[in-house]
Amino acid sequence: MNVSSLFAGALSALGIAPAVLLAAALVYPQAASAEETAAKLTLTVTNIAEHKGTLMIAVFDAAGYDKDAQVAAGMVPVTGDTATTTFELPPGQYGIKLFHDVDGDGKMGMNPFGMPIEPFAFSNSAPAQFGPAKWDAAKFDVAAPATSHTIKFN
Repeated sequence: MNVSSLFAGALSALGIAPAVLLAAALVYPQAASAEETAAKLTLTVTNIAEHKGTLMIAVFDAAGYDKDAQVAAGMVPVTGDTATTTFELPPGQYGIKLFHDVDGDGKMGMNPFGMPIEPFAFSNSAPAQFGPAKWDAAKFDVAAPATSHTIKFN
């Protein structure tokens, strides 16, 4: 099984499907666009309880958020309480869905009832209620030349 299908399966529990360029996004944790108008998004994830495994991150625009069509994706190794990565994106509104693959198996751990047992979070630390956080709660602005955004695990 390849990394793309592992990532897709792991995120499907949160309603996240793979994008065509997922493999490239995983190798280079930033969007493929190198436009002059691109904005650098620095994402910091805090309150990480276990200092092992990998953060699996998917970035969406408004059109793709509910359709699970991400515009960028990345994997970030966890070695402490916080983890940081960057993405190059066109300026606009985005939402992030992520989970902490604590056991390193490439998929989100689930209990027998299909509920996630590995930590997950959304941009703006938006709450999940009977599924992924809603776009209106998760969206945030990314402006050129650079924007910082922090997501805190609860």
